[in-house]
Amino acid sequence: MNTTRFHEITGRYPSLRIAVVGDFFLDRYLHIDPAKHETSIETGLMVHNVVEVRAQPGAAGTILNNLVALGVGTLDAVGFCGDDGEGYELRRALAARPGVRLEHFLTAASRRTPVYCKPLVLETGQPPRELNRLDSKNWTPTPADLQRDLASRLRALAERLDALVLLDQVDRPETGVVTDLVKQAAHAAQQQRDDLIVLADSRRGLGQFPPLGFKMNVDELGRMTGAAPSDLDTVSRQTAELAGRTGRPVFVTIAEQGIVGARPGAPAVHVPALPVRGPIDIVGAGDAVTASLAAALASGADLREAMELAMAAASIVIHQLGTTGTASIPQIASLAAGGHGSSDK
Repeated sequence: MNTTRFHEITGRYPSLRIAVVGDFFLDRYLHIDPAKHETSIETGLMVHNVVEVRAQPGAAGTILNNLVALGVGTLDAVGFCGDDGEGYELRRALAARPGVRLEHFLTAASRRTPVYCKPLVLETGQPPRELNRLDSKNWTPTPADLQRDLASRLRALAERLDALVLLDQVDRPETGVVTDLVKQAAHAAQQQRDDLIVLADSRRGLGQFPPLGFKMNVDELGRMTGAAPSDLDTVSRQTAELAGRTGRPVFVTIAEQGIVGARPGAPAVHVPALPVRGPIDIVGAGDAVTASLAAALASGADLREAMELAMAAASIVIHQLGTTGTASIPQIASLAAGGHGSSDK
């Protein structure tokens, strides 16, 4: 991608309005200094002394963080937190992001705020080392009135959006934000506005979703099609076939091989990943891809251009260790503006 085209696409980001609908987690990092270890008098077990705590929006919040870093002008967070201390932290972290609107981010006394608590051992001269996480989630169905409220808000908001991103992050169906009611609301919005960019992603796979724009990894593609792809040609064929069946774009990330995307009725396009430049941490790379695809497509990028920008964003993020990172326009420009090879399949 040449520099002129790069700035033409990314220069539209400040005028965009994008909603992120999904499960907003609180990412809480506990920085542990191993030099301050103790043994508990009461239990005889090692004590990990936490010397710093930092918190940031995670899961759907990671997509939002990346859209903020891209300079998208208006961002609607659609979801919920609990009426608890973690919810206070999450709302405060979201409110601190420029351009983020919280009118449709609900505080629900019936739910707890989902948390990824990540203890990190920080040793001089070593990359951060993550210990076992301590997670908090909801394991019961989302109350029907809360589901209806979220679906109604999505429908009302959709007519004012350039793009809509759905992220289903929970382990058990119907316990988070992206329930069947919310999926159908997104589908109705897509049918009413064919120009609306919609991208859906789910950690459990997208097999139970209505036909929307899909972003998934190669394992999820295999589960959805019933046949695990064994090579790039198979991934490309299955991606194109799935786009043809849904009538919407499909994007499939394939780790170090990059990404494949297809529009209905067209051949798949492959864009390779950029070379690794040192130690990596892949946490958050997929969310950076989703954010970059949504912003680029909403700004008029074609399939290849959107995927080139997404691969540059992912490359920036995986080289940020000990955090769920983001990629800014200047960072992406250093990799994407000037062009990298890609191929049609």
